[in-house]
Amino acid sequence: MRDYTEAHITSLLGELNRRGMPYGLLWGSASPGETTLDGRILVDFGNAPISTLLNLLHLLRDLERNEAWHR
Repeated sequence: MRDYTEAHITSLLGELNRRGMPYGLLWGSASPGETTLDGRILVDFGNAPISTLLNLLHLLRDLERNEAWHR
């Protein structure tokens, strides 16, 4: 698994907020956490691993692609 920096996580959280807003998915208080697991930074919206954030983004991207297909 790739190591993500605080800047990477902040950027991904920004994308999550932009893509999630139309669907009511809002995590305005989410931030890169200070807690780490095996040396990796956790995302501070329930101390989730970065994989949770990446999975949410993947689902939102798929949803947008499917909506464009049905137009």
